[in-house]
Amino acid sequence: MTRSRSRIYLAVGLLLVCGFVVVIGALGLGAWDALSGAMRTTPDFGRTLDALITAGALSTSAPEASALGATATAPPAGDQPSGHIVLTCQIYKYQSSNQICIMNADGSGYRRLTTDDGIAHWYAALAPDGRSVVYSQYREDNVYEIYELTLADGVARRLSDRLGTLTGPEISPDGQSIVFMRWTPASNQEQVWLMDRDGNHPRRVVAGTGWDPTWSPDGTRILFASDRDGSNQLYVVNADGSALRKITSLPALRGRSDWSPLNQIVTYSGAAWKRELFLMNADGSKVHQVGPPGGNSQGPTFSPDGLWIAFTAYFDRMNDENGCEIYVIRTDGSDLRRLTNNDYCDYQPRWGP
Repeated sequence: MTRSRSRIYLAVGLLLVCGFVVVIGALGLGAWDALSGAMRTTPDFGRTLDALITAGALSTSAPEASALGATATAPPAGDQPSGHIVLTCQIYKYQSSNQICIMNADGSGYRRLTTDDGIAHWYAALAPDGRSVVYSQYREDNVYEIYELTLADGVARRLSDRLGTLTGPEISPDGQSIVFMRWTPASNQEQVWLMDRDGNHPRRVVAGTGWDPTWSPDGTRILFASDRDGSNQLYVVNADGSALRKITSLPALRGRSDWSPLNQIVTYSGAAWKRELFLMNADGSKVHQVGPPGGNSQGPTFSPDGLWIAFTAYFDRMNDENGCEIYVIRTDGSDLRRLTNNDYCDYQPRWGP
């Protein structure tokens, strides 16, 4: 051991001894157990300090303990999720009566936005300025229209007119266009389409199948799911339909994904009731599972700052068809929090300002 390292350990040791009573008094017997256990198993003092950090003897659990019962380290001050989350709320427990709800990023302020009780609404997304919400609403057989609802007055305006079944609308970062999925009985194919913000000039982006589209942070590209090469995978294409390329090779990818301002992509994959979240770079590299396993997690979306992920999961009510709730985690997979707690399904979250 070098002389400088010895001095560091001596100084830390003195501080530890002086603060021992205060620490134990504040943290209770759990800290003593961790400390005594670490000292018994790591006789070298440097290794003991490392073991203390690993054991968490000097940390406290946050009040937002995860739904799995695990404690979480208190996050830094000011490092909390912000903005709003829109979602599909199945308040009548029937898909044909789905509604659109909104809440603050901490789960407070939960309220319903749509008012037609007997009509299905879903796939909501906030505008980049946070002032309105676009969503899909049933009109008649094989026809779902895209609506935009202004949050200030609750007024909803229909943007499309019998183009087919239109779902997954999202407004471009510059606020000028809307990307969406279109299906018709004639084509019998889900396709990625664009239209102007006011609903004019609808046009197909790229030939072939495609669903669950979302924008790149700069609005020049579109991420979507497709089975054009056999299995469901994620693809990226320029907004003008050029430069199509596949970026994933996951075994059971579904579709609903998101692209963060930090240039990361999150999606979900897995068999029914065994779905998990996967995080990757925007080019599809460094794919890894993120978040606690075993929640049948799906439909992820990034916070506006790209540091959090909201998603649908069943951690607390697995195998219950009405058990889906909205959860959030940090992008490193820590700090799981449940935002909703209803006796019906809350799903398809989309985060915005």
